[in-house]
Parts: sequence; structure tokens; C-alpha cells
Amino acid sequence: MVTGTVTTPFGRRSISLALVRRQKELAEIREGKTADKWQVFRDACAAMDLLGIQSNSLAVLNALLSFYPNNELRQDAPLIVFPSNIQLALRAHGMSGATLRRHLAILVETGLIVRKDSANGKRYARKDGTGQIENAFGFDLSPLLARSEELAMLAQKVAEDRSALRAAKEALTICRRDIRKLITAAIEEGAPGDWQTAEATYLALVRRIPRVLTTDVATSILGEMQALRADVVNCLETQENAEEMSGNDAQIERHIQNSNPDSNIELEPRSEREPGARAATTNRLNGETIKAFPLGIVLKACPSICDYGPGGGIASWRDLRSAAVVVRSMLGISPSAYQDACEAMGPENAAATIACILERANFINSPGGYLRDLTRRTERGEFSLGPVIMALLRASGQTNTRTG
Repeated sequence: MVTGTVTTPFGRRSISLALVRRQKELAEIREGKTADKWQVFRDACAAMDLLGIQSNSLAVLNALLSFYPNNELRQDAPLIVFPSNIQLALRAHGMSGATLRRHLAILVETGLIVRKDSANGKRYARKDGTGQIENAFGFDLSPLLARSEELAMLAQKVAEDRSALRAAKEALTICRRDIRKLITAAIEEGAPGDWQTAEATYLALVRRIPRVLTTDVATSILGEMQALRADVVNCLETQENAEEMSGNDAQIERHIQNSNPDSNIELEPRSEREPGARAATTNRLNGETIKAFPLGIVLKACPSICDYGPGGGIASWRDLRSAAVVVRSMLGISPSAYQDACEAMGPENAAATIACILERANFINSPGGYLRDLTRRTERGEFSLGPVIMALLRASGQTNTRTG
């Protein structure tokens, strides 16, 4: 039962004005108020970070509650428990005496319990002639009853914050995955765009993610990630629309030309000996890449690239392009260098060139600079992938392999 008086601690322990105010607030507990002691304890456990207490303090609080005989804390019942330190330490999982005293002091400072010390500092109960407790000295659990609603609200806030953080983390992970794969696909397939800047922005955002993520930080970074993803998607959609319009214009033009009976357009493919045929073997023609060598020949000449394919193998040109993106990053080749190579050579030949560079990585000081040099030579019509492939085949003893 709450008496409404202010008590001071025994011995050298001091009391603060904040503790005095808390004791006076206990007199204002609503008449007839009750609360389940274990529900209050669970709320305190959930709100431990907001209360500024640790798990050992909760272990001591659990031990104190176990000495209270009823499951319900009542305003009209005595709420003082008076176990000895030895009994309390045993129920607090064998906690040492010094640790026990420290965490009892923490519980008092945080306003979860109140000391009610006797004249000599001992804890005991004095009973009347009928055996009922007339007066008790020990630890008053009334603050738990008085703050039951507050602790419930704190526990609810923690649960809501945890749910919001989980949702933000989940959305951030999905957004990171989307951006990473979209930029990789754009570079891999040679889509026009400033992908180097997009990737640099993405990596800068990733570096800002701390090891211990809070809801506010996660929400802030998520907003910037979503904006970057929207920019990447818009860039790809704009390119796709441009390609569709270009394809429609080309289709209309071909239809007009083929409908003209006087047209002298040659429909047969040009001989490789004709002028310009050399450039067509390494550059794009009508939007399609002309592959000088079958995929199997490239893999025989450059077997090391297979380890970086999806699932540890390469079964298609798409797998080779995916592996090339991984190897490009591993070799320190910038996205812009690889994008330029894709535009000059075509995605397949650029991927095959990365495979060749990987095969000779021990002999190349700067893979990025080497790829840029090959790109410039390709644009001038001075580089062909064929001799490189054949040299690697000869080095591996497969000179008898037919190129098709």
C-alpha cells in the first residue's frame, strides 16, 4: 500500500531531488489500479534501451518480482519485498554481491523501484497480532504499478521503431539490388549513358550505410537510393524508346526501298574482302554485333573466365557478359572504360577481350589502360580480336582448333 511519505536511504547513500519527486508521485496512483507484474516486466525488458538499463538490471528486477507473492500489483496492497542480498543474488543467477548492489542502485536511479530502509538498514517485515504485515522495509515495487502505462507505451514505441527499421532495411536491400543489377546490365549490354557517375553515386551511398543502422539514417539513405534508381530506370526507358523509334524508322525506310521497283539496293551480304568489311567484324552493324569467333573457341582460349560465370560456368554469351562485368571490377577496370569498349567492339567482343586480359593478367600492368588502348585501336580499325584468340590458343597447345 502506498503511504505517500518520503523515505531516505540508510547509511552513506545519498538521495536526489528527482528521487524525492518520484516518491511523492507514488501517492498519486489511481485508487484501485492494478497491473500484471510480469506484463510490466516484459514491457520494461522491451524498453530497456530507452530506460537506460542493462540485462543484469532486468535480472535483478525479475528476482525482486519473484519475491512478491501475487501476480497482480495492486494499489491497495503492500508492494514491498524484503529479501536479503544472499537470497536475491541466488535468484539473480548467482550474481556477485558488488554487481547486485550496483544494479539495485541503477533500478532506483531509473525510478523502477524505491528503497524503503529501516532504522538500521535491515530488510524485514513487522506483523500485527493477526499475522498480517503491518510495516515492511526493503524495496517498494509501487513505481512499476505507477508507470505501467508509460512502460507499455515505451514498449510499443520500441516495437514500432523495430518494425519501421526492418521495413526500411528490407526496402534498402531491394533498392540496392535493383540499382546494382540495372547498372551492370546497362554496362554489360553497352547502353548509352553516364553509368560511371551513376555507379560512383551508388557506391558513395553504400559507404554511408553504418554498421549499426538506425531508422532515421536508413530512411534518409533509402530516399536517395530510390531517387537514383528512378534516374537509372528513366535513362534506360529513354534509351529503349529511342531504339524503338529508330527501329520503326528503319523498318519504314526498308519497306519504301523494297517497294520501289527501280531500287538498285544489293540484298546479298557483302564479301569480307570488300572495303569496310574488316570493321564490321568487330563493330556493330544494324544494331547487332558480328562475332568473329564462336563462344566455344573463346572459352578454349580463355578458360579462366569460366570460374566467374553464373554458377561457376559459362553456357552462353550472356553468361560471358555477366562474368566479364565481375572480372572487370576485380581487375580494377572502370565502368566507363568497359562501356567505351562495349560501344566500340560490341558487348560480346568486349566481354571476350576482358576474358583475354584476364588470361594474360600477370603480364599486364594496367588492365584498365590496356583496355582503353585496345578500344582506341578498334575505333581506328587497327585492332582485331582474332590474332589475340589464336595466340592464346597456340599458348595452350590448341592450334588445331577450327574457327568455323
